[in-house]
Amino acid sequence: MHSAVLLIEFGSIILGLGLLGRFAGRYRLSPIPLYLLAGLAFGEGGLLPLGASEEFVATGAEIGVILLLLMLGLEYTAGDLVTNLKAHYPAGLVDCALNAVPGALAALLLGWGPVAAVVLAGVTWISSSGVIAKVLGDLGRVGNRETPVILSVLVLEDLAMAVYLPIVTALVAGAGLLTGSVTLAVALAAAGLVLFVAVRYGRLISRFVSSDDPEKLLLVVLGLTILVAGLAQQLQVSAAVGAFLVGIALSGEVAEGAHTLLSPLRDLFAAVFFVFFGLHTDPASIPPVLLPALALALLTAVTKIATGYWAARRAGISVKGRWRAGGALVARGEFSIVIAGLAVSAGIEPSLGPLATAYVLILVVLGPLTARFTEPLASRLFPRRPPAPPVEPDEAALRTPSPAGAAPPPRPAPRSGRP
Repeated sequence: MHSAVLLIEFGSIILGLGLLGRFAGRYRLSPIPLYLLAGLAFGEGGLLPLGASEEFVATGAEIGVILLLLMLGLEYTAGDLVTNLKAHYPAGLVDCALNAVPGALAALLLGWGPVAAVVLAGVTWISSSGVIAKVLGDLGRVGNRETPVILSVLVLEDLAMAVYLPIVTALVAGAGLLTGSVTLAVALAAAGLVLFVAVRYGRLISRFVSSDDPEKLLLVVLGLTILVAGLAQQLQVSAAVGAFLVGIALSGEVAEGAHTLLSPLRDLFAAVFFVFFGLHTDPASIPPVLLPALALALLTAVTKIATGYWAARRAGISVKGRWRAGGALVARGEFSIVIAGLAVSAGIEPSLGPLATAYVLILVVLGPLTARFTEPLASRLFPRRPPAPPVEPDEAALRTPSPAGAAPPPRPAPRSGRP
């Protein structure tokens, strides 16, 4: 009987997610807010709380986080990461200062303590790569000059995740300074080792994993990723970081083939993850934090626009392209929820989960709007002065003093008909 209820509940969840995704696709919206709302509706205090499938959904949500980070790592080679880090690290520092600091200050002002401040700083810092990539495709801006700047900022945020997640994991676990330092050192050593091996022996690793049979390739890549993620978590390093490093280590045709095969699985389990996060958020807890979430969302929307504008200006992009770059970076999504989920699971602050949910819901809806309308709105608010008209040649000649000994320029002919 329990098995039948489990299948009914989980089947209903998957079917509902499919219908919500279809609805969002029809109106060119991100499905993430709909998935979060579905979790709120069927979680604690919702319309129809689920019971039998909660443990199964929790396992699926953990796999969803692992696949999100794996697919993110497959997007880049180790060489690309090193190049981006060298060329665009100032933009990453500005991004961190403008967007992480407001989250940390908000947590401290709310009296949540330093650990919650570090967590909320990450929630407000990291943009949603998935939402931004979809918006750029929908708006036809993939080939624009400002798009590489946007992608560089996102890559630097992804790199920062490899350092940030172990720190958060140690803090929410209540580890002391020594234990936290060891955890961070292990994570950095693992990241450095993987990058070194990927640069020097990436072809050998890819050749070992490679297979002409899609089934075997899928099983090897998925099994290797989950194994490494489990080992990382056993070493008190985030499982998501382990999955991210596996993705970086794979390159070439293997990475392309794995990306194609794993995309449907990623979408399935990522949707389950958003539902799971919503399941653990009581809808009644959102109204008390709605005003702080709205204020924080508007503030960090402005700081993200400023980040993109500054980075595009540094790259020599035109003024319109700078505004487009800033507007495209506003959306937050999957990784903000991943970071908040670590704190919610550890019971750091009861109000952190509801605030993060409301914050992401606001910005995942606002992000596509800012990407579309920031540039035309800025052009109206800050119109550029038209260039001065060119000076007539005869007037210029009259205004220019003649060199010594030269004959004065001829006077213009009289306009009247008299000789």
